[in-house]
Amino acid sequence: MKESKKAMEILNIDHLGIVAGIIDEMELVEEVNKIVGIKTKETLNPGQVIKAMILNGLGFLSAPLYLFEEFFVGKPTEHLIGEGVLPSHLNDDKLGRELDKYHQIGTTKIFTAVAIKAAHKFQVEMDSIHLDGTSMSVEGEYKKESEERDETKQETGENKIEREPEMKGIEIVHGYSRDKRPDLKQFIIDMIVTGDGDIPLYLKVDSGNVDDKSVFVERLKEFKKQWTFEGISVADSALYTAENLAAMRELKWITRVPLSIKEAKNKIVDIKESEWKDSQISGYKIAAKESEYADIKQRWIIVESELRKKSSIQQVEKQVKKQESKAKAALSQLSRQEFACQADAKVAIEKLSKSWKYHQIKEIEYLKKSEYKTAGRPSKLTEPSQIKYQVKSQIETREEVIETEKIKAGRFILATNILDKNELSDEQVLEEYKSQQSNERGFRFLKDPLFFTSSVFVKTPERVEAIAMIMGLCLLVYNLAQRKLRQELAKFDDGIRNQVNKITNKPTMRWVFQMFQAVHLVVINGQKQMSNFTEEREKIVRYLGKSCSKYYLII
Repeated sequence: MKESKKAMEILNIDHLGIVAGIIDEMELVEEVNKIVGIKTKETLNPGQVIKAMILNGLGFLSAPLYLFEEFFVGKPTEHLIGEGVLPSHLNDDKLGRELDKYHQIGTTKIFTAVAIKAAHKFQVEMDSIHLDGTSMSVEGEYKKESEERDETKQETGENKIEREPEMKGIEIVHGYSRDKRPDLKQFIIDMIVTGDGDIPLYLKVDSGNVDDKSVFVERLKEFKKQWTFEGISVADSALYTAENLAAMRELKWITRVPLSIKEAKNKIVDIKESEWKDSQISGYKIAAKESEYADIKQRWIIVESELRKKSSIQQVEKQVKKQESKAKAALSQLSRQEFACQADAKVAIEKLSKSWKYHQIKEIEYLKKSEYKTAGRPSKLTEPSQIKYQVKSQIETREEVIETEKIKAGRFILATNILDKNELSDEQVLEEYKSQQSNERGFRFLKDPLFFTSSVFVKTPERVEAIAMIMGLCLLVYNLAQRKLRQELAKFDDGIRNQVNKITNKPTMRWVFQMFQAVHLVVINGQKQMSNFTEEREKIVRYLGKSCSKYYLII
């Protein structure tokens, strides 16, 4: 006999109706199913599985894959995901198989298709894009694809998925750690976002030892090909190499110039006072220069930050004092050392002097020390059996070096190949570069301990890569929701209360999600109604549109 449904159920929906609504408005489920394909008689299709993982990811609970089913216990899975979907369907075996599918199809391919559809539906502007990369640290050992192949060969016939020819598993290895955790293995996420609401448009997961300089241009070219993008590409100094600049002749770009380049070292200090002009951005001033570095005509914008300059000068003074203390100790130790000849002593003292940035050795004196085989005071005619040398000297500061460091303190150089100032002014170059923080905000979101990153502890690099794509999709949904709510509040000159009970028209979705705690879906004899759904919460949902409203039973 079929078990009857409970007469009354109280299910926690909280902010998950907002997340589900934005996913629906993006048409994410339909787009994923189109790419991955669906099988008949499956309770959960690939698009619904991704929807479930995003709901989990934006639930702001630490719930790795093996706890995934538990996350949905007490939540209205049928209401949020689809008819017939129960928490028991969201088990680790099902999710693992789906993650393998996503990797085989291509994580960048899936992400880009979903992002293109979302950008169109939400009318995201793409006048400029921002590229950056970050490392994601993980713990544990990971089987390589070849080691897993026998385990995944079980799916054959109609279940077999054609692998994209360029797809191969990433390597989770040690590399340069932006998290300052060189002891941990890692993988890399490269991401392109738009300045319009920090919306991620492109995501590529790569091996942990990949260098930004070697891949950034390819990322931009691939993006332009997929998006038919004609705007400005913005990136950090990893993009600025002679080889990359030559490869970007067909792109419009803004990037930061590494100060390791000799021309940059000279130009950042060689600026007349009359060349500076105050920026419209408070606390900044700028000066324009021309350059043909790597045989590419370009504009260089030297920028000075007043706040950063004060901080950097203080740091220089602190370093000078610290180095002086170490230099005195090193010189004292060297003065006690004995050398076989004066030449050896000279090499040692010069090597020590060159090792200091802010100090140097002056008044060098070489002391001759004779040694005799016989004890007692030798006569004038006695030849020494051995002669050794010691050095005596003083330390002085390199005032010119210190002054140069203080001059360039708080300064950096931006470059662009857009030569026409009417198309892009010096001021706009700075504004666009400062918007590069949009990527940094996205990476902070992905690395938040409340987020989904504990789920990277799966057993293969292929599944780690697929999980990273899910993380990127979570960021896409989150930022689309935040952008839409802020736009609607601004449009109607309205606001909602923030954490300190002040009205704002730029709330964060994290705060909005917190506002929706303890919102329940009550089902009585099959009839649904909302509980604890205040007027304030209803106002927010209405601003977010019909796709979100239906989950809170607003008609």
